[in-house]
Amino acid sequence: MNQKKKQRLSKTDLLLEQVRTGGREMTWREQIELTARLSLPAILAQMAHILMEYIDASMVGRLGAIDSASIGLVATTTWLFWGVTGAVATGFSVQVAHRIGASDAAGARNVLRQAFVVCISMGLIVSLIGVAISRPLPYWLGGNETIAVGATKYFFIFAITIPFFILTLRCSGNIKIPSFLNVLMCFLDVLFNFLLIFPTREVTLLGSHITIYGAGLGIVGAALGTTFAELVTGSLLFYFLCYRSMHLRILGKRKLEESTWSMFRPTERVLKKAFRIGLPIGCERVIMTGAQICTTMIVAPLGMFAIAANSFGVNAESLCYMPGYGIGDAATTLVGQSIGAKRPNMAKRFARICVTMGIAVMAFMGAVMYVGAPLMMGIMTPVQEIVDLGVEALRIEAFAEPMFAASIVCYGVFVGAGDTLIPSSMNLISIWAFRITLAVVLAPKMGLNGVWLAMCIELCLRGIMFLIRLKSGKWIPKELRMKNEK
Repeated sequence: MNQKKKQRLSKTDLLLEQVRTGGREMTWREQIELTARLSLPAILAQMAHILMEYIDASMVGRLGAIDSASIGLVATTTWLFWGVTGAVATGFSVQVAHRIGASDAAGARNVLRQAFVVCISMGLIVSLIGVAISRPLPYWLGGNETIAVGATKYFFIFAITIPFFILTLRCSGNIKIPSFLNVLMCFLDVLFNFLLIFPTREVTLLGSHITIYGAGLGIVGAALGTTFAELVTGSLLFYFLCYRSMHLRILGKRKLEESTWSMFRPTERVLKKAFRIGLPIGCERVIMTGAQICTTMIVAPLGMFAIAANSFGVNAESLCYMPGYGIGDAATTLVGQSIGAKRPNMAKRFARICVTMGIAVMAFMGAVMYVGAPLMMGIMTPVQEIVDLGVEALRIEAFAEPMFAASIVCYGVFVGAGDTLIPSSMNLISIWAFRITLAVVLAPKMGLNGVWLAMCIELCLRGIMFLIRLKSGKWIPKELRMKNEK
């Protein structure tokens, strides 16, 4: 790399360049520093995203238990739809990371072009399915007429926005820009929700009466506020990805080679690899979120307060486990680029650093959740029955956070290495064989606490299984394992 280019790169870029170009082995200190530099923006991005859902829930919570239950009823189905489109994107983003790790920027851009075509097409298909099922969905999930109307409106608006938000920069190593945009999205969500959910009202500020104009759309306003925030940040993300990214720029005056329509045509080789990586993830997410939907159906007969408390509890817990997903994103990038550079020992060290960091952070967050559960639930709803149920559930779940971190970050490691089939199978077996079975047995006896106790036990068992696989080293591609043994 020439001196002028080096001067333009940040410390993070220079460390990533060292991963890709080989040469001397990175020290443990350098690897820890790089992990932290990638993890912190990714954690911020994940936290901002979940804060947006938390804000939606708390603002809608002010409207009462009915609207809260309406969103809570369909929340797990929105995760299912995101999971499918996310799996398609992952099949391509891992290939992008491997090519960048191998210093093949042109190949990475070629994969990106194909990703646009396939991911947007898949997003449109999933969107149409969502629109088609939006009316009967609340009844399928066990909801009654009271909450079905609001749930249908919320899910319909969510469904039509799916195609716009399925590509990210993270496997290019550029985590800062999407992280900043996620923070911006959170701010915009607050602003749009504030204007769209509530009606025009007068507030007193420093002794003065101020009129705040609002559309008074309620649950529809919550869905639209999120949609508008995502449209703005999604457009900016597209701009930075295609016009400004150092490795992936494919449009504009500074593009690195001429793009033609033929370059966007998916090739058999890229599609096969995307299918091999993405299919297990897609199947896993469909079946896992299917299990979460099943959990919603187990909770639904427990009543409106239980539905709302379960939904709010999931949102509150997300504030604690999203740092794990941020570190998992960093692990996917670091391991993916190490594997692409054919440096398996470095990939193992990055894996150990990321998993240790994830467990430590989420153990701390679990303690915070146990102590702060009343405040976390109280922010989202003024209904005391919902608060009490949610606090009990969160304090049960707090004990599972360290092992939950192990499963999250290990999974990020395995995805970065392109090892998705066995880890996805492990997730499926764990959630269906343990969580759902236990929930069915415990819910009639313990109510909502039984559902969350089943979740706690299952997450601990899953974390142990993932740590065993990480230690085995079988997630490293076979050809690199054989080469390393020689």
